Order: sequence, then C-alpha cells, then structure tokens
Amino acid sequence: MRKYLFVIAVLFFAGQTNAQSGYKIVNTFHIKSGGGWDYIAVHVERLYVSHGTQVNILDKKTGVSLGVIPGTTGIHGIAFDDALGRGYTSNGRLNNVFVFDLETNKILDSVKTGTNPDAIMFEPFSKMIITCNGRSNDLSLIDPQTNKLAATIAVGGKPETAVSDGNGKLFVNIEDKNEIALVDLKTMKMISTWPLDGGEEPTGLVYDATSKRLFAGCDKLLVILDATSGNVVSKIPIGEGCDGVAFDNASKTIFTANGQEGTITVIKEKSANDFSVVENVPTKKGARTITIDESTHTLYLPTAEFEANTPKGQWPKMIPGTFMVLVVSK
Repeated sequence: MRKYLFVIAVLFFAGQTNAQSGYKIVNTFHIKSGGGWDYIAVHVERLYVSHGTQVNILDKKTGVSLGVIPGTTGIHGIAFDDALGRGYTSNGRLNNVFVFDLETNKILDSVKTGTNPDAIMFEPFSKMIITCNGRSNDLSLIDPQTNKLAATIAVGGKPETAVSDGNGKLFVNIEDKNEIALVDLKTMKMISTWPLDGGEEPTGLVYDATSKRLFAGCDKLLVILDATSGNVVSKIPIGEGCDGVAFDNASKTIFTANGQEGTITVIKEKSANDFSVVENVPTKKGARTITIDESTHTLYLPTAEFEANTPKGQWPKMIPGTFMVLVVSK
C-alpha cells in the first residue's frame, strides 16, 4: 500500500449531514516494537497486525499479546484458510508468502511469488491464496493444498487490492492506471478493465454481494461501481489519504480510513444507487489502513505518533515505541 506525507488538514465534504454515526475511539492497543505497518486483519478472537519484519498477534478484545510471527520482512498482509487451519503472510521484501499454523503460529513453509507481494486474500471460488504483486504487475495464485504456485495472472499495472464475488470473478484495483481489472478465475485471465472516472490511485476495495456494488477508495474520493457492468454509479468525497476501506454487510455501511487527515468517513448504502456520508469520525494522523470485525461491528486501525515540525516535502518520522492499534466502535 502506498505511504503518505502526513499533514494536519481539515476538510468539509459535500453531502455530509449533521447525523452522527455513533462510532468513536473506545480503546488503544499499544505495541512497543519498532517498524512500519500496512494491513491489519481479524480472525476469530485474534487481531493480526503487520509490523515491520513481524506479525504481532493480539487478543482482539483486550490487546494482550498472543504471539509474534517473526522474519516477515516487508510484511504487507495476512490471509487465512480455515479449512486447513493455516495463515499466510505476504512478505514484500522477500517476494514470498509464509504459511503458518493458526494454532501454534509456527511457520510451516514459504512460497515464492511475483515481485513485492502486497495485498493477500483467500479466494473462496478457486480456494486459492492470491497476492497482488506491486512491482511485477501480476497476481500470484497459491494452491494451499500443496503450497505451490498454481498460476500467475498479468493485470497490466500495479495491483493494490483484490476482492471476489465468490462466483469466479475477481476485481482488482490497479493503482497506477486508475482502473479496476476484472479477472476470470475459470480461465485464469484478465478479461476487462473499468476506468474509475476521475478516481485516482485506488487502494482499498470492498464488495457488497447483495447490491453488486464495488467501493474503491481513491484520493479524496470513494468511487462506487456496478460490479456487473463496470459502470460508475456514484462518487463520494472522503477524507485525504485513504489507504483502506471496510464494509459492514449487516448495516450496509462503508468506512474509509483517511490517514493523512486522521478520520474515518462513514457512508451509508441506502440502496444500490443511493449513498450518503453520515459522519467523519476523528481517529489519528497515520491511521490509513482498516479492518472490521463483522461479528462485533468493531473497526481496527494501526498508526503511531509522529515527530512535529517535519520539513515540507519530507516524510514525518515515527516516534519509536509509539506504534498502536486504534479500536473504533459504537
């Protein structure tokens, strides 16, 4: 996922109402180890946090440490195969995926991928582990039964995040082309690309299987597409620095993590063609990625404290020992 120059900003959004979502920061889990971060994932009662060269595993309710998966240099994301009881990490600087046991956290195997594997997912139709490889412009499909690379699919640009319709179609944000690639998992080929109509640098992507809508987090904009035609349905202004999007299927609510501004834009899906901003919930600067625990409707966002008075044009430096996970709920 891309990184940002974090600055304090205040934006007012068209379509925002005075309604309140009820979401707020209810807890903060502190992790003292060093390093950057990217994706965060919930699985059953555990929270998996990518952090530098390791994955920190926390109790999702208390934040108590339950273990560490070491050696995941350049870690981006974590995926899970419940049938096999295994987890998978995309290790961007190693150009591979680690396979680990979900009970013991022990690393069982490693699988070579394309260059700089970023987002990673378990895809239910093919039952493959899929990585989006940011430098080789392709997807790696790993067979979890054998821990072998089963296929490589070129997507014509930098793939950021992928989501599945569960029926053989995969949708992939192509960050440098400002489009979504449509991949047919039956033929293992990209079959189409859909422009985002003004949406730039798409990162987070989620899917509503009921309304068949795709929600692509772009620069200051959430672009909503019809997943059957690729047509843009709506474009909603959001906060600056979005790098992750979450979707609560029960409440039909979309959440964008706006790391540069330090907010979550909460958007209600009233129907397949009707959306409105409910609120921009304050979080913290740097909270750019997000995951949701749909069993509790709780959101988790990693961030840290940063040094003040950073010269213009430079990355703000993270203050050592300040890494944290924000817990956001009603």
